[in-house]
Amino acid sequence: MTAFTFNTTKSVICEPGAIKRLGTLAREQIGARVLLVTDPGLVKAGIIDPAINSLNEAGVHYELFGDVVADPPVSVVEAALAQARASSIDGVIGFGGGSSMDVAKLIALLIGSGEKLDDVYGVGQAKGQRLPLIQIPTTAGTGSEVTPISIITVGDTEKKGVVAPQLLPDIALLDAELTLGLPAHVTAATGIDAMVHAIESYTSASANNNPVSRALAREALRLLGANIETAVKDGRNVRARSDMLLGAMLAGQAFANSPVAAVHALAYPIGGIFHVPHGLSNALVLPHVMRFNAKLCNESYAVLATDAFPDLASAPAEQRTREFIDRMEALSADLGLEQTLREVGVTEPDLPVLAADAMKQTRLLVNNPREVTEADALAIYQAAY
Repeated sequence: MTAFTFNTTKSVICEPGAIKRLGTLAREQIGARVLLVTDPGLVKAGIIDPAINSLNEAGVHYELFGDVVADPPVSVVEAALAQARASSIDGVIGFGGGSSMDVAKLIALLIGSGEKLDDVYGVGQAKGQRLPLIQIPTTAGTGSEVTPISIITVGDTEKKGVVAPQLLPDIALLDAELTLGLPAHVTAATGIDAMVHAIESYTSASANNNPVSRALAREALRLLGANIETAVKDGRNVRARSDMLLGAMLAGQAFANSPVAAVHALAYPIGGIFHVPHGLSNALVLPHVMRFNAKLCNESYAVLATDAFPDLASAPAEQRTREFIDRMEALSADLGLEQTLREVGVTEPDLPVLAADAMKQTRLLVNNPREVTEADALAIYQAAY
């Protein structure tokens, strides 16, 4: 067996209604003063209220930073850092989608270690230790609650990542009741995002692609494939929401150790330049990247096809691969997601700009099973256009 390393979040709590235990957990794991990081939508909708109530009941003082935006820029991180420094916090709670959890990770790291943001970009550049950290996802998509990765926007459009084992939180709290009000379009996009994580992790060319990640990726796809349509069409279904949260978390554990590749590399410029949500950006390029990779991933795709779509089990391998790609594309359409780049504001002259920008994502492209040149990226964007 090839040597590998597998790391994940120390403790995972998966239970509808578990948010009521947050105050007790925070007092035990963090201390008396926390920074609660979230976004304005969750504050306005009152979705954050159960977390605040639990903290109050446990006598935990919280400072609320509620200004996280999608694809958070450096300015948001700096504002959160300033509030954290002024508040003498003992630790951090991230509450929301991937953006809120990613900002929470950076605040815990930078306050705890005293390092500067510019010094920790890249893989393994962070040296110090973070403050205690609890992550609470309100979407079933990013898996950020179990990944050592934080992505932010630098300058106008460039996505940069901080990848370090210190970013893995102490607790991931998965409460499906927090996702019941999630709009159908967001449920669909984040669900496809989680499926992309599983697919890319399983087929990753990373030297750390390992049997644990592959097993988790397959179980993630089984859960996500079986529940995504129900979660989108019947958003109050707690069982489907719970299985989606679990599936997204398992996919997060998988790609945290066997990293994602070209789908994400090509999705980042779409999100960075055109402010398209990350899950939708992934969905737009997924089938076209899969077709590009198919000649080298036929066997892997044939395996994954039966996890996502069990009725394909009796089909020959090559047919399963073709059907898998076609069905992922059809699933995205059936769930109501946009299907072309032009639908999200991309114009034809923008395609070479996207291709050039995608080439900057070397951290991701190196994991793709097939080498991607700038000409290849352009061809994929043209197919998606």
